[in-house]
Amino acid sequence: EVQLVESGGGLVQAGGSLRLSCASSGFATDDYAIGWFRQAAPGKGREGVSCLNNKDGSAFYANSVKGRFTISSDIAKNTVNLQMNSLKPEDTAEYYCATSSVENCFAGIGPYEEYDHWGQGTQVTVSS
Repeated sequence: EVQLVESGGGLVQAGGSLRLSCASSGFATDDYAIGWFRQAAPGKGREGVSCLNNKDGSAFYANSVKGRFTISSDIAKNTVNLQMNSLKPEDTAEYYCATSSVENCFAGIGPYEEYDHWGQGTQVTVSS
């Protein structure tokens, strides 16, 4: 069974940086995508932040984070990292990683409803 565990969240001042990690296990195939999503408050929708297509290595970003966030994989550690720079108060949210088929990270970030395995989330708070 696929398992995902996020880490790296915390409190940071505006303009600062954080690196989130998503440790994964249990994949039966190399053809999958890992996405990062965030939820600003309970009851609000989950916004796609970035995704990484493990099959072809392509990555996609939401317009709101382009140029500030970078997604990468550490194959040896089975982790996908999200480096977040120049953080803004509006980046404050619970961040989740999730997996899906590669079709949901092909021409952009697929909808969160198509991602089927989720981590428990890690809170990111950016103070002004």
